[in-house]
Amino acid sequence: MVKSTLEKESSKTLLEDEKQRARDQWGQDPCGAVHGGEHGFGTREFFEAVERHRYLEYAPWMPEVMGFSQFPGAHLLEVGCGMGTDLLQFARGGAICTGMDLTPRSIAITRHRFSLYGERADFLIGDGERLPFENDSLDVVYSNGVLHHTPDTAGAIREIRRVLKPNGIAKVMIYHKTSLNYWVDVMLKRGIIGGEFLRGHSPQDVMSRWVEYSEHGGRPLVKVYTSRQARELFKDFNEIKIDIEQLLRGELPIVGSLIPEAFLKAMRRSFGWNLIITAVK
Repeated sequence: MVKSTLEKESSKTLLEDEKQRARDQWGQDPCGAVHGGEHGFGTREFFEAVERHRYLEYAPWMPEVMGFSQFPGAHLLEVGCGMGTDLLQFARGGAICTGMDLTPRSIAITRHRFSLYGERADFLIGDGERLPFENDSLDVVYSNGVLHHTPDTAGAIREIRRVLKPNGIAKVMIYHKTSLNYWVDVMLKRGIIGGEFLRGHSPQDVMSRWVEYSEHGGRPLVKVYTSRQARELFKDFNEIKIDIEQLLRGELPIVGSLIPEAFLKAMRRSFGWNLIITAVK
């Protein structure tokens, strides 16, 4: 009995430590902030530079695939809103938005951003594994690049389903294991050529160190999933659709500039870094 209690306490401490590392990471290095760095932090120019990079350079597919304009009048929660870049697009599209994040600084930045642009939303500090909402209370729950950092990803998805109304929509992005980024950048470049595996580091250690690289050394938990594993996570939903996106020419050394656009698009939709799950309760 004593051993069991100690094991439970140790497990609880480990989980809380992983969440604290995630909080430290994005408290010190807000996701995407580097792309507005030539402007004063928190200015209109800063936020607009971040938006331009996100939707014009890095992921031009996002507005359509994420459906920023598809939810007018819907009560929408973003789990892990970061600096509010995506949440602001949903608000501009007419959604009634709530932004939630584990990191207090993220909430402060997003609140300021909405005020700067005259948009309205509610904000709260919260944990995606324990959503502070009643059953069947939301129309849409959105989470982009967040749930693969939380220890209990399956539990967080069960929470999303719980708070969604019947026919409510979950739209979640998690990292794709069957991607060029995972096998070329993480496993080959970092793990084998970079010697991380020889130094005794596991693939998860390598991802923690390099996928969300920070000079502050936050090293959050990072997980990856196959399409089959993603479907298993959302198995209690009535409908599941999976899109695969995110592969840039620059991520294909030597041949990237030579590949026809149609072929690159086909590669992206098979071996991209992002699994975007759209699930209907």
